[in-house]
Amino acid sequence: MSAAGQAPAVRLDGKVVWVTGASRGLGRSVATGLVAAGAQVVLSARSAEDLDRLVAELPRDSCSPIALTVDDEPAVDAAVEQIVARHGRLDGLVNGAGISPTFTPAVDVAAADWRQVLGVNLTGTFLCARAAGRQMLAQGSGSVVNVTSVHARQGFERIAAYAASKGGVEALTRVLSLEWATAGVRVNNLAPGYYDTDLSHGLLESRWGDRIRSRTPMGRTGLPHELVGAAVFLLSDAASFVTGSTLTVDGGWSAW
Repeated sequence: MSAAGQAPAVRLDGKVVWVTGASRGLGRSVATGLVAAGAQVVLSARSAEDLDRLVAELPRDSCSPIALTVDDEPAVDAAVEQIVARHGRLDGLVNGAGISPTFTPAVDVAAADWRQVLGVNLTGTFLCARAAGRQMLAQGSGSVVNVTSVHARQGFERIAAYAASKGGVEALTRVLSLEWATAGVRVNNLAPGYYDTDLSHGLLESRWGDRIRSRTPMGRTGLPHELVGAAVFLLSDAASFVTGSTLTVDGGWSAW
């Protein structure tokens, strides 16, 4: 219960939230869900065309697009400046941009592929969190949600770069949560298991798919909309005493 004796609503009315990786997969579902929860959402992805298609599907004046790559430091800093110039504040960030272009034994991973994955998944997350965090610290409030993975903690073959990048994000989250807590800025991880998205569809349709489902206690992969409630919670005032945590939404995978 709140001080007034009422449970806080799990809503985002009046909040300005920036979502990276918003044009497809889990990022798209989260962005759409945040709009439904009342947020004014700023959508980022690499493709301006994909963002424009998403904007056209959402209620008018509920969102706006900014095309960028998250590992481009000047573009990220400029995006936050643009958000604040338009809205006057930034209340939330969902770091959803991520790639996993290879499914390769570690001994065969090219150094260029390793650098690309860590550049987007880890460095990109840091750059966006840093830029958003500067504004949130100045205004004395905010919530950062870093989308990691069950494989930040649970091993699996052939995803060395991806798993390392997501483990790094979880460590980064713990540091930022400590540094920013007294200023009223919360930082948490949201760790999905396997969801049937563009990123994972090929893997789930291969011989590995049955193994993945057999290791998921619920016996199936997640549906993209099933991640939305967790994201809304972490961004909302209902999570006002939650920071430095990892909320796992994986059908029970992490129970192994």
